[in-house]
Amino acid sequence: MSEIDLSRRGFLRLSSIGVMSMYLDKGFAPELFATPTEYFIYVGTYTSSGGEGIVLCRLSMATGALQKVAVTRNVSEPSFLAMDHKGRYLYAVNELGSYQGMSSGAVSAFSVNPTTRALTLINQQASLGSSPCFVSVDASDRFVMVANYGGGSVSVFPIRSDGGLGASTDKEQFLGSTPHAHQIMTDASNQYALAADLGTDKVMLYRFDAQLGRLNANTPASFSTRPGAGPRHFAFHPNGRFVFLINELNSTVTSLAYDPTRGTLTEVQTVSALPAGYTGTSYCAEVRVSPDGRFLYGSNRGHDSIVVFAVNADGRLTLVQHASTQGSWPRDFILDPTGTYLLVANQKSNNVVSFKRDATTGRLTALSPALSLTAPTSLLVATSPA
Repeated sequence: MSEIDLSRRGFLRLSSIGVMSMYLDKGFAPELFATPTEYFIYVGTYTSSGGEGIVLCRLSMATGALQKVAVTRNVSEPSFLAMDHKGRYLYAVNELGSYQGMSSGAVSAFSVNPTTRALTLINQQASLGSSPCFVSVDASDRFVMVANYGGGSVSVFPIRSDGGLGASTDKEQFLGSTPHAHQIMTDASNQYALAADLGTDKVMLYRFDAQLGRLNANTPASFSTRPGAGPRHFAFHPNGRFVFLINELNSTVTSLAYDPTRGTLTEVQTVSALPAGYTGTSYCAEVRVSPDGRFLYGSNRGHDSIVVFAVNADGRLTLVQHASTQGSWPRDFILDPTGTYLLVANQKSNNVVSFKRDATTGRLTALSPALSLTAPTSLLVATSPA
């Protein structure tokens, strides 16, 4: 990639503490910004595997093509990304085993340039557990939540008026011999939070105090999956009545009825994410629901596919397709806000692949060429600034 010195362009001030730097490809005009025919996409990477940092791309809604336009460098292991709902700030976990002498990773806060979507580091906080792998913003945009995989814990941080992160307001340590927190997020009401513990086969259920930023055990305090399932990530249905849980270790998807008045889960159905008869090694990773709620998508690392299900009115799932990801180890994928395209981050084959989605059938068709990026781990559609 041919790069330029942004200080000579005069439109982006580099971070004064030297933790972050931005570079743009030649030909990218900073005065241009995404129109209704385009979206900006942020890509997190594993820098220990050669990833560049946080990569900014442009998605053409006319063709589905991705164009790399900028890189936020010198940010370590930004393996998962989240944004506030107004598009002003971006938060990235730094998936580290040690941070400032502690057995902890970190979480970084960035401001977002509303025109170029360039990132400027605001501050960092220790995540209070090693190997943080997931970050989310609560429904009120007042708190950031982090799942610490290695530490087996979840932490809550207040968002300051400048978008930076304050000292943690809560940390919940999971119990058991091998806890591995992999996701935490609130529901739409912001009254409840769910957290997936891959190591103990549970989804932890909390009442969330949105004034103090504290997690309080719900009744019941957890939902148990089948032994050895390894619940990794979950997604809420747009109607708020169902939660879909993808299980990494036994390659299944569990459909759950969600009671939004109590914040509790009841199993509806568990189905395989793999084709019948497949005997190879594979691990599920991500799960997403289409914007209209009619289809569910999940990724299989090893089989290297996206499984597509139709979502029935009762929350049960019907298999539609297994689409090859055109690469290896699909760690993450997203749908654009219109549901026209699905983008897959293939971590081990170093590419991001676009798929055209049939809104009627839910089926996926791969588009070419793929975008070459080293060790992509997370995809995030930039929220339009308010």
